[in-house]
Amino acid sequence: MSRVWVYDLNNTKKYQAAVRRAKNVSAHGILPTGGEPLTQFPQSPLVMDPSLVARHPQHRADGRGAKSSTEGESGQGRSRRCRSLEVGLLGPLLVVLQGNSLSRCWRKALSVHKKAGRKSPARWQVTWYDDSRNVKSEVALTKVQAEDRRTQIERTLQEGIYTDPAAARVRFAEMADKWLDIRYDLHPSTWWKYRGLLDNHVLPRWGRVASLQNAQGGRGHRSLGRHLIKPRTAGGSGLGPSQARHAYRVLAMVLEWCVPNRIPRNPARGATVPILPEYEHVYLTYEQVEALAETSGQLRTKYNQPTACAHINRVFILVLAYTGIRWSEAAALRVRRVDLAHRRIRIASTFYEINGRLHEGLPKNGKPRSVPIPEFLCPDLEALIADDGKDDLVFTTRRDLPMRVNNWRNREFTPAITAADLDVPGFTPHGLRHTAASLAIAAGADIKIIQTMLGHETAAMTLDIYGPLFPDRLDEVATALDRNRQRALQNAA
Repeated sequence: MSRVWVYDLNNTKKYQAAVRRAKNVSAHGILPTGGEPLTQFPQSPLVMDPSLVARHPQHRADGRGAKSSTEGESGQGRSRRCRSLEVGLLGPLLVVLQGNSLSRCWRKALSVHKKAGRKSPARWQVTWYDDSRNVKSEVALTKVQAEDRRTQIERTLQEGIYTDPAAARVRFAEMADKWLDIRYDLHPSTWWKYRGLLDNHVLPRWGRVASLQNAQGGRGHRSLGRHLIKPRTAGGSGLGPSQARHAYRVLAMVLEWCVPNRIPRNPARGATVPILPEYEHVYLTYEQVEALAETSGQLRTKYNQPTACAHINRVFILVLAYTGIRWSEAAALRVRRVDLAHRRIRIASTFYEINGRLHEGLPKNGKPRSVPIPEFLCPDLEALIADDGKDDLVFTTRRDLPMRVNNWRNREFTPAITAADLDVPGFTPHGLRHTAASLAIAAGADIKIIQTMLGHETAAMTLDIYGPLFPDRLDEVATALDRNRQRALQNAA
């Protein structure tokens, strides 16, 4: 038997007939769970289901709704009221419906709406039992809408993905704040990045959505990618493809967190997002790295004084270009984690900025790692840390302050690129990390060594970034195969 029914609130006879068929009421009484027919109505107070008896404002035009019999009523009044009720029992739940009152309420609401010049009130009611045997109902303007809603509810009940529509009546902004509050697993810099994406790009467009139920169609959320990359002059966010994908990912994660308690599925999944263009990495040669390092150590201010980091720039750039550690990891490197005897650097912390304040935390993937130091760098590092304590930073400004990436890039790195006359447009400090990977691959390092050195979570990630650097070695393999084949054939002859 179906668990979802559609009622016409304007037709009392059809309404009562539908109730009788749906509740399996026979001419002799009610069929309870045990199959034993009840021959009389219950004598205890009848419970009126407010969701079916004029709970909706459009059904309560008289301001009262339907009444139920009580213990204080006389027997004659109780009997008269019981004769006008259709009572059904499904499992442990008792439901009492009053068709005449519903129809009268609807007609009165219709006349009130017509006099006020408003749209007609909803005429069709969809009623169903949820998984907890509770009665739920909704109203629809047309029969087609009501039947479509019935089909949708029946499908979710059969597939086991039903969710209470009332649970979805919450603003997206409220759920986004709750989701972010419980994300203790995120790195602080990532948490604040998500906070910024929500506040600046996602919530201004979707935060005021009155109900998550409105997202079921998915059309609005699927257009988020277009909204994010649209220029600000056209009402969009004006983000690039990469940042637009990050913002969309945050939206999708919030909605995924609402599944299945509030919505049956994530409407943001499967949507089209901006395509990332293929960026060409710029790699420096050995000669270019040396020229950049030497030039950076000779930088001077407009007052002909050495810059704040001129004394450590040369070693700092060589460490970045030959070890592949991130800029923030090098800036947070402490003396006790430099093992010159075994030529190893232990990466266990990193710097990150939040609201202009510098913080120290775990590396990007949360896992410490060790990277090798080329032998030629050991004397320079030894001289740099000779007078420092074990907990001191290896690389600091002339005033012994921690380095900040924006200041170093604008005041040290970019002027050094210009002074060294390097033809590498758009080269950034992160390019030194790419350079380290390219030099290691050219030196014969395999993909697992590169992954460990750079601190990538998987080798697949390393291949996705530096895969184009490996085809050069394919020629070497082909040449070696050709040479071995000729040698084997000559030996056989």
